[in-house]
Amino acid sequence: MLYALILAGGKGTRLYPLSRRENPKQFLKIVNNKSFLRNTVDRIKTLVSKDNIYVITNENYITRIYEELPDIRKENIFTEPENKETATCIGLSAVKLLKRDNDATMIVLPSDHYIEDEKEFIDTLNQGIEIVDKKRGLVTIGVEPTRPETGYGYIQMGDKVLNYESIYKVERFLEKPNIEVAKDLLSRGNYLWNSGMFIWRADTYLREMNKYLPKMYKGMMEIYEAVGTESEHEIINERYSTMEGISVDFGIMQKTRKGYVVKSNFDWDDLGNFSSLSRFLKGCEGKNTASDNVFLEDTENCSIFGDKNLIICFGVKDLIVVDAGNVVLIMDKNRDQELKHLVEELKNEKEIEEYL
Repeated sequence: MLYALILAGGKGTRLYPLSRRENPKQFLKIVNNKSFLRNTVDRIKTLVSKDNIYVITNENYITRIYEELPDIRKENIFTEPENKETATCIGLSAVKLLKRDNDATMIVLPSDHYIEDEKEFIDTLNQGIEIVDKKRGLVTIGVEPTRPETGYGYIQMGDKVLNYESIYKVERFLEKPNIEVAKDLLSRGNYLWNSGMFIWRADTYLREMNKYLPKMYKGMMEIYEAVGTESEHEIINERYSTMEGISVDFGIMQKTRKGYVVKSNFDWDDLGNFSSLSRFLKGCEGKNTASDNVFLEDTENCSIFGDKNLIICFGVKDLIVVDAGNVVLIMDKNRDQELKHLVEELKNEKEIEEYL
């Protein structure tokens, strides 16, 4: 049977201070009047029944998830005791789904994507599901790049799968490149953005985990045995404390020989940093983008986020300005990928902990 798994446990530190410890990015309402998480659930409902939509999150966010998704059954909300990257949370979800259904096929979706043309989105997923059924592969969704983007990973397309117009073997994955490499990849024409969306059978995913992450697999199998028993929660906590967290890209997708990519045709954006969010602000003179209540004078190539206080920019360029109430961020626009590391440093400053 077909299931959707939505990843909603991240802290969204690259969107700080809009995204905070108590209000991470999956709950933000920026693009429209619905949260990123709500939009993701609504988008997949046309393909997967709501009874088969699952969410994996951190234990700290469970109450917020219940409030945000009252139509999703509480038993469909999986929790992790701590964040251990995507290979781990997907593995935990896979063993739980497998316990319920030996034929479980998972559509794995991050909770912070913007997608237009939802019909094309569903059509693309259906192509991936077909390949999963026929090839027992690990399928990812690739997006044709429209600019030399340094904030996304890339997928090199290999041989086209016979009888399919838009499905290819994965040749290799590349991590986020610098601008010169990104320009080169764009010019080659055989690289796609790595969207972070996946489709696979739960048992296939776990078999590949056994090949490439055997220690993690061993822990997951111990969790599998405990699912549905009184010791389930205790075993999950114990095994998680010993697991080394790793992303699914690093841990499995870059190594597997079963990788396929579906080249998509829908408009897509990963709303993971301020550069991506700025594309949803209104355009202004001087290559600026801004929210409401902003006054710009002699300002160039800046992105300004705010909703209450008047923000005035005068004689500046190449900045990101974020007014988030009790925190104001002013940052070099070219360094937004470093914000995550800055937030980690801020955690060491006890006097500002309340602002995180």
